[in-house]
Amino acid sequence: MDQRVSVVTLGVDDVARSRAFYTALGWEPTLEPDGRVIFFQAGGLVFALWAREDMEAETGVSGGRPGAAMLAYNVGTDGEVDELLAAVTGAGGDVVAGARRMEWGGYSGSFADPDGHLWEVAHNPFWTIYEDGTVSLRPPGTP
Repeated sequence: MDQRVSVVTLGVDDVARSRAFYTALGWEPTLEPDGRVIFFQAGGLVFALWAREDMEAETGVSGGRPGAAMLAYNVGTDGEVDELLAAVTGAGGDVVAGARRMEWGGYSGSFADPDGHLWEVAHNPFWTIYEDGTVSLRPPGTP
């Protein structure tokens, strides 16, 4: 298995509500085949919102708990962290940890989407964020 992730799928209780939340943050759906799953092209991977009951029926696994994992969105400045967290509230999400200076030297805050899925919004000055949103663990200016 190659060291990569192709798709991140979140099981959601209300696909339309989740679609409205993510589109309010500026995301554009790429494919919506049936109203039960929505796909977004997110840089080099696909992000999907799938009706939780359909996910559970297909996998045979139920009782998934939002908050057991956290997604992250890295930005280039502290101000972008503040802007995105402000937009989350207006879109129907909850800021669960306000933005603050972190012990590791960056600036970060966290929010939960309408289903409780956790996201971190962070400015890490030690990583490089390219114009297309790709993140590198190497510091800016390092090949």
